[in-house]
Amino acid sequence: MIRFFRAGMVTLILLLIATLSALITMRFAIHGAEVSVPDFKGMTLAAAAQRAATLGVSLSVEGRLYSTELPAGRVLTQSPAPGSVVRREWQVRVTESLGPQRVAIPDVVGQHERLASIAIRRLGLELGTITRMPDAQVPPGTVISQNPLPHAAGVERPSVSLLVADPQPDPPAAFLMPDYTGRPGTAAQADLTRAGLSAATVGHTPPAGNPAAQASTASPGTVVHQSPGPGERVTAQTPIVLDLAP
Repeated sequence: MIRFFRAGMVTLILLLIATLSALITMRFAIHGAEVSVPDFKGMTLAAAAQRAATLGVSLSVEGRLYSTELPAGRVLTQSPAPGSVVRREWQVRVTESLGPQRVAIPDVVGQHERLASIAIRRLGLELGTITRMPDAQVPPGTVISQNPLPHAAGVERPSVSLLVADPQPDPPAAFLMPDYTGRPGTAAQADLTRAGLSAATVGHTPPAGNPAAQASTASPGTVVHQSPGPGERVTAQTPIVLDLAP
């Protein structure tokens, strides 16, 4: 009995030792796959990439910014921040310094979009966002505004965004309002529908002026008054009202 108890205790101790060893090994394996991100700021891109490779992480240049603090070709910012613990093969994103702004922002307002784009790229600048809006004052495709403004100093990014004129939308089709006075309301409604217009028949009230005469002479259901009046310009958006005789 005592031998059986001792054998069981030995087996339990060996299992505990094996479990503890496995946990320690796993912890070292996990931490062995993690690295602390160094401070790349101020390093050349080549030196930063080499340092990243020795740690098992990759370096990715996500943008380029002007800087009066660091010369061109140096790392300006990074993410994750220095000291962050990441797993190996993690991607560290950096921005590259372009040094102080050395290129004047050109004035491309009034130029065609294509010529403005060529002028921007010729100076080594990037073409930023192009936004369009209708403008009846200039031909379509003309640059009507830019950001940064012409000759701006102290800009952050080496890009110029443009606002470009688009063609004016076509005006809606217009018609001259016929004279439906005395015609059946149903026929007038059908006529307006075929023309792409809509009419709302409201009430059965003859027009002001001589209601008694109108009421006595107009057949029931015929148009005694309309708005807009005959000959007026109407479109699909114009509200049309027909008053019918009771």
